[in-house]
Amino acid sequence: MDTGLILDFLSDLERNNDREWFHANKERRGRANAAFEELLQALMLEIGQFDGSILGSSPKELTFKLVRDTRFSHDKSPYLPAFRAHISSRGKLPIPVGYYLMIRPGDRSFLGGGLFGDMFKDATAMVREHIAQNGGEWEKILHDPEFEGHFTPQGSALKKVPAGYDKEHPQAEYLKMKSWYLEYPLKDEELRDPEAFVQRAARIFQLMKPFNDYLNRALAGFEMPTR
Repeated sequence: MDTGLILDFLSDLERNNDREWFHANKERRGRANAAFEELLQALMLEIGQFDGSILGSSPKELTFKLVRDTRFSHDKSPYLPAFRAHISSRGKLPIPVGYYLMIRPGDRSFLGGGLFGDMFKDATAMVREHIAQNGGEWEKILHDPEFEGHFTPQGSALKKVPAGYDKEHPQAEYLKMKSWYLEYPLKDEELRDPEAFVQRAARIFQLMKPFNDYLNRALAGFEMPTR
């Protein structure tokens, strides 16, 4: 596992974010991508020791493309200089929620968990209702000392508690939210030793698991929209 290949390629892509450079460096891109998939495989084997549900996919099935959708963005650079993957029982689909890895040089890498997108209104409604009915369990997860020492739940939110819920509800701040996720930031230096990184990342993901499990119980029965 050569994480140096990954970081160096992505750093150069950020400095040369154009199609000509991208295609001229196809072979180098392939080596960096292979190194990322090898890292993912090692990480999945570690995660599989505490969450065997994620072992049904290959690393190649879990990764996202470097190409950006620039149609609605002021930033027209064609590529996102980051390798990304979502590891869950259904591969890289956002639901069920799982374990997210983004490697982006400049100390912008992170480990993630939870429900990142708020585009699925049914999913938001299901989680919100689950929190309203199971607030004690939610608070227990969030205030576990080790969890609390590593994470602060994030997510887009409404200004007010949504209709149908008591504004004085004990979990009112969480009921306002439309997505619920965790991010654990990583420095480039942490990625330079791949074996140590895999062990560390698996440990962080293990700490996230109760949070993910809670959201997945809330999302039981959710079906991804069909196009």
